[in-house]
Amino acid sequence: MAEDKKRKTSPAEFINQVRTETSKVVWPTREETIRTAIFVFIMMIILSLFFLGVDTVFNGIVGWLLKLA
Repeated sequence: MAEDKKRKTSPAEFINQVRTETSKVVWPTREETIRTAIFVFIMMIILSLFFLGVDTVFNGIVGWLLKLA
């Protein structure tokens, strides 16, 4: 029943709807894009160092446990 009520959209109407919706998008400025990219890079470095530390600790624990066996 719900499918019967759906109206078919012509390709031209679809293109017009896409253009209308695209015009509503607020695109970031160059400065915002650069600032966001720098933030992502810094967070990547911090998280990489964190996981390196966690991995090193677990590696040491597992190595110590294997020496006991």
